[in-house]
Amino acid sequence: MRIGDLSAATGASTRSLRYYEEQGLLTSTRTSGGQRVYPAGAVERVSLIQSLLAAGLNSATIHDVLPCISDESLRTPWLAGRLRTELSRVETQIDNLSRTREILAGLVEQYRVS
Repeated sequence: MRIGDLSAATGASTRSLRYYEEQGLLTSTRTSGGQRVYPAGAVERVSLIQSLLAAGLNSATIHDVLPCISDESLRTPWLAGRLRTELSRVETQIDNLSRTREILAGLVEQYRVS
């Protein structure tokens, strides 16, 4: 599957696919003309990468956990711990944003023109 086909199948831009490759999240081979060719499982892999990005994981964390998620035989308690750490990080961000929202809502109320 070529990069344009993978892009169409996943909704990921070709730029994103090249980035995933740069980060070691996705692999391809090259034709004699230098075009990228992705394996059959690439659509599923890109979908998984997109899900992990949507969950708030950065590409370095995804690089670390992707092998364990992709291959059940590699799953250890480390994976659950790493994902718990990420969940805790996101919960802290939510708490901080909630406090920021409360402060901003107070300011809106305080400076509202009647």
